[in-house]
Amino acid sequence: MKKSIHVIAALIRKDGLLFAAQRGYGPYRDGWEFPGGKIEPGETPEQALIREIREELGMEITVDGKAARVETEYPEFHLTMDCFFCSIAAGSPALKEHEAARWLRPEEIVSVNWLPADRIVIDQLFPQ
Repeated sequence: MKKSIHVIAALIRKDGLLFAAQRGYGPYRDGWEFPGGKIEPGETPEQALIREIREELGMEITVDGKAARVETEYPEFHLTMDCFFCSIAAGSPALKEHEAARWLRPEEIVSVNWLPADRIVIDQLFPQ
């Protein structure tokens, strides 16, 4: 039986732009994603997202609301990803785990090579 993983992701918006980060590690290295990660025991999804963004990007965010839930199959696992719209409360992104990042205008959203789950979010929320 395939392992199930539940993660959270931040759709960080600023001045009409959306933040995307290029994964810098693991089997999905170089794919573009919304930053986030796993929920630790005792955390709410929102608390986990605030912690993950602090760890990965060194900034503080405000979680503004739920954006989407994606269920998808990867070869190694089943992924459930809860996505939240977020805004920057303090600081600016400093890449600690990613190799690149971009602020994308709406017309640029499909210009990066999104990881499969993130691509589903893009297709749901930003149909072209």
